Amino acid sequence: MSARTPARSHRPASDTVEVRLPWWAVALPALAFAALLLLIVEPGQAHAAAGEPAIGRLLGHILGLMPA
Repeated sequence: MSARTPARSHRPASDTVEVRLPWWAVALPALAFAALLLLIVEPGQAHAAAGEPAIGRLLGHILGLMPA
């Protein structure tokens, strides 16, 4: 007795690949990366700074690293 092979659907091949991700699949890794980056920007300061916020310092460091 021979087994039947499943029928293949004959869909036309497309040149593009479409990938859909849920919002949290992009947001959570980005948030984790930003949190870790904030921890290593100034590792000597474990306490909260009373001066400018950490995001401002981070952006200042990033802008300082970019070429003019």
